Amino acid sequence: MPLYHNDDQAMLADSARQFMAEEGKIAKQLRHWRDRDCPDGFGHALWEQFGEMGFTGILVREEDGGLGMGHVEAGIVLEEIGRNLSPSPFLTSSVLAATALGHGSNDLRGRYLPGLIEGKSVFAVAIDEGAKHRPERIKMRAEKSGNGFKLSGQKDFVIHGASSDMIVVAARTSGGDDDEDGITLFAVPKDAANMSHDSVRLVDSSMATHTKFNGVELDGDAVIGEVDGGREVLNAMLKAGRVGAAAEGVGVASGAMDMTVEYLKQRKQFGKLIGEFQSLQHRASHLYSEVEIARASVIKAQQLLDGDSEKADLMASVAKAKVSQTAGLAVREGVQMHGGIGMTDEYDIGLYMKRDRALSEFLGDAYYHSGRVAEMSGY
Repeated sequence: MPLYHNDDQAMLADSARQFMAEEGKIAKQLRHWRDRDCPDGFGHALWEQFGEMGFTGILVREEDGGLGMGHVEAGIVLEEIGRNLSPSPFLTSSVLAATALGHGSNDLRGRYLPGLIEGKSVFAVAIDEGAKHRPERIKMRAEKSGNGFKLSGQKDFVIHGASSDMIVVAARTSGGDDDEDGITLFAVPKDAANMSHDSVRLVDSSMATHTKFNGVELDGDAVIGEVDGGREVLNAMLKAGRVGAAAEGVGVASGAMDMTVEYLKQRKQFGKLIGEFQSLQHRASHLYSEVEIARASVIKAQQLLDGDSEKADLMASVAKAKVSQTAGLAVREGVQMHGGIGMTDEYDIGLYMKRDRALSEFLGDAYYHSGRVAEMSGY
């Protein structure tokens, strides 16, 4: 398939670009909520506007009230989110949690998806149990209790954990910590007893939690998918989230590059625009090429995921690794070409560097995914 958008997708891109540039711009959202030390880290009014635009239900099936679109379309929205650094729960709610709920029962979908589609509900996912993303090892336990389960353990860096109406939690119902099987996913409501959140503000001003489960009791209908068979659902959720994070990373890289190129056209040094210096032109050209390669890798991963290809998992890691490297290059070049002012809070370029650092770590950094690519390729 061609690595560019068709006419319908291009129309969606135009709509998302205009909306995010007007409603999700840095001054109106990121700086506004950061400077007010907002405990959520994002604006709920903007999230409801996402719902009005139809963005929140892009990956939700039509029979459940959504648009029934694919990861290419979700990625279009995510790239514009990244380009404008628009703080929102789109990635955790409309991509990760929506993917998990798609494997849930009619009752679960009916309970949670309408609020998501309206932009009134926020969801989180609790997977990691340490400083680094290592979903292969899950030690949090879910023990049988009556007709349900009792959850015990801790999850770290749960994005929007304290702001969420529901958290998708991966826990072990059988086997050892490193076993492939024995994983079950649960939909844990925000008012569940014996669940506590220790909120932390990340480098990009987004909010996360270290969430403790001290014998959280859930009914059996909180299970997403099959008991002990949650690894398949977890993997589907991770693939969707990794490709989504890569799409947002392309937006971060593009936004930083565009801002830098614009600065090169305005800043004068020694009586000349610095954009006229050949060395900076070469660096800008190289960066443009890298961003386009990264975007192509993301579109390919999205297409494979939408086509349910067995190669989608491999390409998701290729895209996540490539985008992490490219976005890192884009923000470093941006700060350097801005000179000393690039390190000040007055200029937005530093905010792109901060978002890149947080997004690069989310669901696995470049080293993690480069290792996965090597292993899946037989090395």
